[in-house]
Amino acid sequence: MHQNIASSVNSSALWFDDFFALKDFDNREEAYGEARIRLGWEPRSRQLNEFETRIKISVKLPNLKNRADLVLSDYDDDRPNNDIQASGNNESVDKNRFSLAIRWRSSPDSGLSHRLGLGRRLQAFVKSRYRNSHLLSEKTNLRWETSAYLYSNDGLGANFSWQLDYNASTHSIFRWNNNYYFRDRTNDWLWQHSWQKLTQFNEKNALIAGIYIEGLSRPNYHLDEYLISLRWRKNTLRKWLFYEIEPFVLWRRDEQFSASYGIALRLEGYFGDI
Repeated sequence: MHQNIASSVNSSALWFDDFFALKDFDNREEAYGEARIRLGWEPRSRQLNEFETRIKISVKLPNLKNRADLVLSDYDDDRPNNDIQASGNNESVDKNRFSLAIRWRSSPDSGLSHRLGLGRRLQAFVKSRYRNSHLLSEKTNLRWETSAYLYSNDGLGANFSWQLDYNASTHSIFRWNNNYYFRDRTNDWLWQHSWQKLTQFNEKNALIAGIYIEGLSRPNYHLDEYLISLRWRKNTLRKWLFYEIEPFVLWRRDEQFSASYGIALRLEGYFGDI
């Protein structure tokens, strides 16, 4: 099953890349595709039917000198990958499903990229993003990015985020995440902060303990929800297969900040060269 899916993704990558091939140019490098598929169930008190499905396919196009790739996903990759579906701005998550875009950079290692495609219920969009990182000390690293985008219906938007990592040991990292999203349609800022400790016990087992808060800037700067969780991730049975177990406690404003207890169960497959 894994070989069939990986082969299908790579065949599609080769087919698409052939459109950009020059007949008189012999490029020894082949197009390459990879896919990630994640299925999850995240029940909690008051709401047992929280299901999560995520798919992301990325295709490298060497006939464009590795400066462009094609990205298909059913979620907005501006949002954190480790958020819980029962948490967060669910309206935004629903609207951001299914995005198809071609991403271009002036060089393969450039921090500046541009994206053109369809997303948010088939709206045409353009987006530019810049990423960079700085090694502040032997144990401290700062990563940051900023982006601006325009959707045909939703209008303008912007994002600014930074992430500070402190390597406490060879197997442990403390991480501080900060994200700000400006939404032209609602004329407000969605903000998110999180504090995490990431611990890798061995090549197959890792644990993430975290505190997450989220809120909006209008009608005033206020907290909408906060969450604590403990996520265990394990590579099992095959090199490409992972599962996660994440017990959590969630407090939301629309539930009068009454504690809601839940557990997230996820299964994730990686389809590509390992």
